[in-house]
Amino acid sequence: MVFLEFEKPLESLYEQLDKIKQVGQEGDLDVGPMISELETKIQKKKKEIYGSLTGWQKVQLSRHPERPYTLYYIRHICDLFIELHGDRNFRDDKAIVGGLAKIDGQRLVILGHQKGVNTKMRQYRNFGMANPEGYRKSLRLMKLAEKFGMPVVCLIDTPGAYPGIEAEERGQAEAIARNLFEMAQLETPIICYVIGEGASGGAIGIGVGDAVYMFENTWYSVISPESCSSILWRSWDFKEQAAEALKLTADHMHEFGLVDGIVKEPLGGAHSDREGMAATLKKHIKQMIRELKKIPTDELIENRINKYRHMGKFREIVTSVEE
Repeated sequence: MVFLEFEKPLESLYEQLDKIKQVGQEGDLDVGPMISELETKIQKKKKEIYGSLTGWQKVQLSRHPERPYTLYYIRHICDLFIELHGDRNFRDDKAIVGGLAKIDGQRLVILGHQKGVNTKMRQYRNFGMANPEGYRKSLRLMKLAEKFGMPVVCLIDTPGAYPGIEAEERGQAEAIARNLFEMAQLETPIICYVIGEGASGGAIGIGVGDAVYMFENTWYSVISPESCSSILWRSWDFKEQAAEALKLTADHMHEFGLVDGIVKEPLGGAHSDREGMAATLKKHIKQMIRELKKIPTDELIENRINKYRHMGKFREIVTSVEE
């Protein structure tokens, strides 16, 4: 198990638990009462730690190395998945995966960012930072879903769109903007989930939907706390203050009306019970598809456009100009 800095009190308790279990096995002793007492302490400490997480701590949890990524969820919630590759223009982007799938008989297109589970795979997946061809591949899959009347599920988990010169040369901004335009009027239900990091245009490039949800320990913002800190204070040392100022957690996003709800995670984060988190996501996807399929297509698109049109708050000031 990997423990983050604020989880260190749990690490010592788990070490004690492992030692007691080992002593019990080696000495053929009844250590049941001691194990039960320690497990109670662990549960109590978990509630204490995870019940009052700061914005920065939630950012850390969203990046936990053991947190499940898109392919994990696809493999655990889909009965069938056929991955489709390429944008039919330049190449296949490994930072975004997607294809045709079935969940309990329901046909759909599912896609999302994939970061990679180890150093080699993270490099292969470009750390979940998509190039323009990734967003064009996503749009190709969404258009395929529209053609055959299948709902679209998008899983968002990226530190941002790839900022390299070659990405800009191939039209990074245009690719993301095109996705926003096309997703706004796609004639099929779209359900989006922020399952980890939701940074800037890299996230919203596959984040326009009829229903947009965030997992409990995730973040969604125009900029990461580290980048915000480096701009405002010219140092990464103020990333914790930046995380609080940005109000980027699921609770804040829901309060602002920018997402439709929050998907609860197991106590300790999605990585503490990966199979349980996958089961929760599967149940939620099935429920949302049932609800959205009842809405006529024209009404679905109108509701989607109005939803984004009414986001945010503004004040109009009317001034008169004397002749």
